[in-house]
Amino acid sequence: MFVMNLNLKDLPEFLTHPIINSNTGVMYLALLVCLFLLLCVVMNKKPSCKVYLIDFVCYKPPASQKSSKEFFVKQTRQHGYLTEDLLDFMKRAMDRGGLGDSTYLVEPILRESYKPLRKDARREVEMTIFGSLDMLLRNTGVGTDKIGILIVNCSIYNTVASLSSMIVNRYKFRENIITYNLVGMGCSAGLLATGLAKQLLQVHHNSYALIVSTESIAENCYIGKDRSKIIINCCFRAGGAAILLSNRPTDIKTSKYELLHTIHDNTSSSDRSYNSIYQEEDNAGIIGVNVNRDLLAAAIATIKPNLITVGHLILPITEKLAYQVIYIARKLLPLLKIQQHVPNYRDAVDHFLPHVGVKPVLDDLQKTLGLSDEVMEASRMTLYRYGNTSSSSIWYELAYVEAKGRVKEGDKVWQLAFG
Repeated sequence: MFVMNLNLKDLPEFLTHPIINSNTGVMYLALLVCLFLLLCVVMNKKPSCKVYLIDFVCYKPPASQKSSKEFFVKQTRQHGYLTEDLLDFMKRAMDRGGLGDSTYLVEPILRESYKPLRKDARREVEMTIFGSLDMLLRNTGVGTDKIGILIVNCSIYNTVASLSSMIVNRYKFRENIITYNLVGMGCSAGLLATGLAKQLLQVHHNSYALIVSTESIAENCYIGKDRSKIIINCCFRAGGAAILLSNRPTDIKTSKYELLHTIHDNTSSSDRSYNSIYQEEDNAGIIGVNVNRDLLAAAIATIKPNLITVGHLILPITEKLAYQVIYIARKLLPLLKIQQHVPNYRDAVDHFLPHVGVKPVLDDLQKTLGLSDEVMEASRMTLYRYGNTSSSSIWYELAYVEAKGRVKEGDKVWQLAFG
């Protein structure tokens, strides 16, 4: 073993020592420099603040908005916009999509004629946001004067005054509260908001961050003749969630979870991903959200790099080694047709909660990752009971496994959203 005790005053003599002129000496000197630099990095690295999830609430619309698939088709027929052929297509799409007969529609769709106004969309988001926030603040007992950060995400409904301003006005938050509105980011925006809150809590100490994830469909039910735009009508339903995060050390005793990692992969540079879900006008000038055939492939292509990144963070060393060995073997020995190794994420997480999307997306995801029906239960049951509530769906899934009594102390939860 090479042992060395070096003072700065001895450095000139050390550098002129015969050993230093040899390759071995150069190697040791390089090692010494690397160790010194590493020590500097470690000593100057500021420890990150721990972030805790205090509680969350999922909005449950009134029973008067509950609707079966048959009733939805009946209402749409009564509105008179779609032909019988398109109505049959819509019914088949809902049956294949995995929705049940107890999802929630918004009030304009329940009326005899569908003529939504801007005030209908405002009423929809007010009911969802205020309903979930009232319960969250009541459950946690946290005063509005203690909340320093507010992040609201709603993809397709963007209004003036903003949704964050609407919340600040309603609950009279303090004047120096930091507010953000995330729009146009689809079903992934809820977890993006969580990542943003985590970063903000690293610099705003002893603070609470409030996240509101919702969507508005009151004005956005497609009434044209383009089948690719009718898909949105078939799967999206009313819903929303409110989440309270904290970096206060004292909240470790009362929090539900500690936030460990937030990973974001962006594949918008790919034309296939970028165009897979796109809001535009049809040939008749009617606005709708187009969902094309590339959606499934784009979703899986986005998920794969995310899985690799998360795997590096959470998988045990045995799974990492197995993956690397088989990956190298597949490259070096292609003629052997060695099967790709799918890491066993169950060794690292206790509850895997992928975004509900629609049933074909969940089927493909389950097949790709080799997941059991038990693992996918929360996603499938959330889709069946509430439909796709966009960015808030992952919180309905977590509420499901909690209600089933499956989350135990020390369990790790992985939420995965894409949009």
